Amino acid sequence: MQKSKLTLYIFIALVLGVIAGYAYNATVINNINTSISTAEVKIKTLDQQITASTDTTTIAFKALKTERAAQATIRKDADKAREGKLEIFTILSKMFLNLIKMIVAPLVFTTLVVGVAKVGDIKSVGRIGGKTLLWFLSATLVSLLLGMMLVNFFKPGEAMHLPLPDSHLGIDIAKTSISLVNFVDHVFPKSFVEAMANNEILQIVVFALFFGVATAAIGDKGEVVIKAMDAIAHVILKITGYVMQLAPLAVFGAITAIIAKQGLGILKTYAIFISEFYFSLILLWLVIVLAGFTVLKGRVFKLVSRIKDAILIAFSTSTSEAAYPKVLLELERFGCKDKIVSFVLPLGYSFNLDGSMMYMTFASLFLAQSYNIHLSFQQQLSMLLVLMITSKGIAGVPRASLVVIAGTISMFNIPEAGLALLIGIDPLLDMGRSATNVLGNAMATAVVSKWEGELSNEGVSEGVNE
Repeated sequence: MQKSKLTLYIFIALVLGVIAGYAYNATVINNINTSISTAEVKIKTLDQQITASTDTTTIAFKALKTERAAQATIRKDADKAREGKLEIFTILSKMFLNLIKMIVAPLVFTTLVVGVAKVGDIKSVGRIGGKTLLWFLSATLVSLLLGMMLVNFFKPGEAMHLPLPDSHLGIDIAKTSISLVNFVDHVFPKSFVEAMANNEILQIVVFALFFGVATAAIGDKGEVVIKAMDAIAHVILKITGYVMQLAPLAVFGAITAIIAKQGLGILKTYAIFISEFYFSLILLWLVIVLAGFTVLKGRVFKLVSRIKDAILIAFSTSTSEAAYPKVLLELERFGCKDKIVSFVLPLGYSFNLDGSMMYMTFASLFLAQSYNIHLSFQQQLSMLLVLMITSKGIAGVPRASLVVIAGTISMFNIPEAGLALLIGIDPLLDMGRSATNVLGNAMATAVVSKWEGELSNEGVSEGVNE
């Protein structure tokens, strides 16, 4: 499949997915969604009655509890039935994502070992790492600050007038805590095999750094290892080319499932929040491209053009991990040296999630506004710093942004039940932030390559791995 045709097929699949999702929602899923909504309304009413009850020993109270349990069962069964109806579509994207996950861990390890071994000494690794982290921290701060400024400007929490969930009710999202022990466990692997099996990118990076430096340190004996790893990396990139043929099918399945499940009605309910968040993402894109332009000059636009397939894949599947092999390939074709790409890009997937950063401040302050909780400028800055710390290295966690937000808002006395306002539209928002994460990491890699003098004027041959 030629590069230009792949872009066209992905875009066609995206459009067809929206149409098919709408039709499937109207004809098949709508009745199930009605059952779920009815059960949720009844559960909320029963919760209010249960909370208002003063005597928990009466027959009436027990009847309320029994009825609530019955409605919860109805909701659970309907939800299960809905997932079953959507299975035919989700299986398309799941197949593609599983194949991508199969590739990512060995690709990160082999390319990073080769890259570090070619860099040679630990001082060079440290220098490149320092420049990389400087860009990452700057991009993170800008993303968080921009999100904070724009949510204060738009005030979507005040403008939408949504009915608030009862603040005493729980949600099914685990909180992430600020724990040094947890952070160390997440960064430093106790088993390389376990890290590979769980796709723990950060742990794989740490082991690959040690392995690459040690390989370079043993001199000529390490040459055979470098050649072997380089050959394996090329084989995996060839496999990537095969897997990418399935991208349009995956995009169609993912988009159809999202629209069929939520329906276009949710766009109307949350029109203000969704439109203002996506407008904020567009501004962030402009900032990222402008920052890249100061270093890369006019070539920044060629870079964006090269990674458009990867951005579309990340947007459609709601995961930036799906775009990783494609981004790696296109950055090398853009002219970035493999030793820089294989070092910077994996780190970016744990430390440089620009879209997710913006969403965290935007969503957290949206919830505060919804509950009419005023946070001073100092408190908002504190929240920003907490989010910056707690968000690092959790890229592989499902619904990672919501997990971090859940752990942060409780520190500022914002009811966690408010997250119920976001859960329904989170997949739609995740699409935009995943695409932004891809752009941010690609830009970071190209900029560090330029700083290191490792960006060639012409990209490599187009004829491989398609």
